Formats: sequence, C-alpha cells, structure tokens
Amino acid sequence: MTRRTMHRPLRPRAGGDGWGEAGRANGTEFSGAARPTSPNPLPPERRRGLNTTILAFLLLTAAAPTPEQLQDAERAKAAEIAAQQQALATAATAAEQARQLALARVDAAARLRVAEEALARASAGIADLAQRRDAAEARLQARAAELAPMLPVIERLSLYPAETLLAVPMPPEDAVRGVLVLGGIARTLETEAAALRAQQDEVAGLRADISAALPGLAQAQAEQAQLAQALDAEIARAQAVRGTAEDEATAYARRAMADAARADSLRAALARLEAERRAAEARARDEAAAADKRKAEAEAAAARARQAALAKPAGPEFSGKMTAPVAGSVARPYGAATEAGPASGMSYQAPSKARVVSPCGGRVVFAGPFRSFGLLAIVDCGGGYHFVLSGLDRLDAQVGQPVQPGEPLGVMPAWDPSASGAARPALYVELRKDGVAVNPAPFLRSRS
Repeated sequence: MTRRTMHRPLRPRAGGDGWGEAGRANGTEFSGAARPTSPNPLPPERRRGLNTTILAFLLLTAAAPTPEQLQDAERAKAAEIAAQQQALATAATAAEQARQLALARVDAAARLRVAEEALARASAGIADLAQRRDAAEARLQARAAELAPMLPVIERLSLYPAETLLAVPMPPEDAVRGVLVLGGIARTLETEAAALRAQQDEVAGLRADISAALPGLAQAQAEQAQLAQALDAEIARAQAVRGTAEDEATAYARRAMADAARADSLRAALARLEAERRAAEARARDEAAAADKRKAEAEAAAARARQAALAKPAGPEFSGKMTAPVAGSVARPYGAATEAGPASGMSYQAPSKARVVSPCGGRVVFAGPFRSFGLLAIVDCGGGYHFVLSGLDRLDAQVGQPVQPGEPLGVMPAWDPSASGAARPALYVELRKDGVAVNPAPFLRSRS
C-alpha cells in the first residue's frame, strides 16, 4: 500500500520577502511580488532586448495609418503647399505694386522737376535783380552820408549866395578866391547830385523789374505747389502701405541707423551701416538654409528675398549719368577750397521748396538728423557706393525703403528770392565709395 504524502501550500512569511522562504527551499531565491515562472529566467540583457522588440512591434502596429488618415495627411500637405504658393504670389504682387507706386512717384517728381527748373530760372533772375538793388541802395546810402554834412551850406548858398559871402569878414582877394572855390564846389555838388539821381533811378528801375518778374515767379510757384501736392499724395499713399507691411529688413535698417547715429563721423557711420548690413545678410542666409531643411518653402523664399535685398540693393547697377538730386545749379564743385580744406562733396543752389530725389536706385539706410549735417539722407546704391545728401527741410523717405532713380527723398527749405539778404537753400551732396569721398560730378547730370 502506497502512502500518499500531503504537502502544505507555500505562503508568504509575514514581514519577510514573500516568496523568499519558498525560493530558498527550492534552491532559488526571488524578490518582490514576482511569482517564479521558470526555474531558469532570461539574463537581464536578453530580457531588455526582448522588451524593446515587443514595444516596437506594438507601436508599429498601433501607428499604422488607416486609408482615411493617409488621405487626410495628403490633403493637409496639399493645403500647406497651396498656402505657400499663395504667400509667394501675394508677396510677388505686393512687390510689383510697390514698384509701380515707386515709378509713379518718379514720374510725378520728373514733372515737378520741370516746373522747379522754371522756378529756379525765375528765382535766379529775381535774386540777381535783388542783389543789384541791394548794392545800388548801399551806394546810394553811402553817397547820401557823404553829402549830409554839406547840405546846410549848400542850402544857404543856394538861397543867399551874396549874403553868405558878405557875412564872413575877409580881404577882397580872399573873397574872390572864395567865390571861385564855391563855384568849383557847386559844380562838384551838381555832378554828385546827378550821380545820386542816377543811382536812385537805378534802384527804382531794379525794383520795377523785380515787380514785373514776380508774377512769373508766382505762376512757377503755383505750378510747383500743384504738382508737389500730387506728389505728396503719392508719398502718403506709399507710407501708408509701408506702415502696414513693415518687414524684417526695415526693422534691421532702423536698428542699423540708430547705431550709426551715434558715430562720431560720417565715415564711421557708413562703416557701421555696412557692418550691420553684412550681419543681417548672414542672418537671412542662415534662416533660408534652416527653412529649406524644414521644407518650409514660403519661409525659405522670404528669407532668400531678404538676403538678396540686403546683398544687392534695389535698382539698376550704379552708373552714370544719373539724375541730379535737385533742380538748380552747382554753387560749389567738388574739391573747392573751404575753411576746412578741399570740399568732399558738391553743393547745389536750389529753388524754394525744391524736391530732392535719389540719384541712384538702391535702399535708404539713413534718414534723420546727424551732427552738423542737419537732416541727412544716405542711399546705398550697391557696389560700395553711397550717396549722402544734407540740407533738407523735410524727409519723406523712410529708413529701409527701396528707392528707384529719381524717387523723392525730401524737400528743401522755403526761400524768397526778392527778400534782401535772404539765404538761398543749398543741398550738399557727397558720393562715397567704400567710405571714401569721390567726385560725384562725373556720375550726375547737371540738369534733368
């Protein structure tokens, strides 16, 4: 008879490690609450590898897209591409509209320039007459001052010639000599009086000539004002468009201008502007490369457009002959002797409120006050060339703005050519190549 042996079920020991005692009874020790499943468990390295494989399989199985999800993804990708294309088309349309507006301003400024040239001629004629009038009046006043002490004697002699001679006790020979002297004085005074009358007539004639020329000046001023009003409307329209679409390039230009305004010289200011331009160009190039990696076509195209604009300013290649910056004539050429040495630029005598235009196509990199220059505009023409213009009364261009050749930048001060001693407005123009002043005359037309 076989005796059957009953075994007690294993139970966790209170306060122990659960299955530790049972494990030790079988020669194997376990920890935690894990129940032994095999007397020979896998090594930790193989167990981790197996777990990773299982997890990857589960993820792949769970992430497998359905046909509907594939269609949604394709539609989303198509919508993204369409949005990018639309953004590119919108940017191209905006750029073309800006170009057309700029060309409209150039045309308006050209029409205004014709009127300003007529105004310049009328103003120059009146200014010459006024200068001659002032000189004649000065001579008349000097002659009157010379004759003033003699006027009482002249008046008494003309009224009482005999009595005047008899009133002075003198020998007969001295009296005769006095008569002869008085005769000479009378003849001299008569000549002086005739010259005085001629000078008075000259002054009166010059004043009449000025009065006759004033209606022509007024007509030229009225025509200038009418065309200037139309041009100001175009400028205001462009400023409104730029105000709602200020881009990163404009923001960079404002930062660069603020830094350049702290420079202690014009050359240092141009160096700072160029350094900031190169840095902004490098940033745009890096942004375009990063956007290409992300397949963001619109962002990459915008970055490349900024890079191109910074690398080569808008407008044609720098070459002559270019538009003269203002109506009028050259008052002082490049290299003329000044108190500070040879002039680094040239000066134009401009008519009242004449419009100042950009000689070249490019980008406005500075527009504001700068040290003793007053209101200053700097246009980057590309190729290391910068036009510097100062002496303006008002600036219409904004920093960062691309400009076409002949596009308005600002307005000269008002001037009355018929006023005595009125200072005629002068526009100072410098051309810099890599920061060094060069003669701008070979590049500019003296008149438009």
